[in-house]
Amino acid sequence: MSNEATYITFETDDGEEVRFEVVETTTIAGREYLMITEPDEEDEVPSMAYIMRKISDEGEDAFYEIVDDETELDSVYKVFEQLLEDEIDFID
Repeated sequence: MSNEATYITFETDDGEEVRFEVVETTTIAGREYLMITEPDEEDEVPSMAYIMRKISDEGEDAFYEIVDDETELDSVYKVFEQLLEDEIDFID
């Protein structure tokens, strides 16, 4: 993981833009995944992370969805946990 923060913006169903910090990305079995958190505004440890799966890529726009299948989520979480073991203290 780089020291420079990368951000991604999602648009809610009502048109509101919400910005998240990309913690890490990985590809598993040909699928791209992101681990994201709410931006660290006050140098506090983020309390919640989300794992997103890329579902399509249309030109410059990529589309993602939250991974909600428990088996897939557990598998991807373990990969991120290994990738980030020296940088983040994971709490289950």
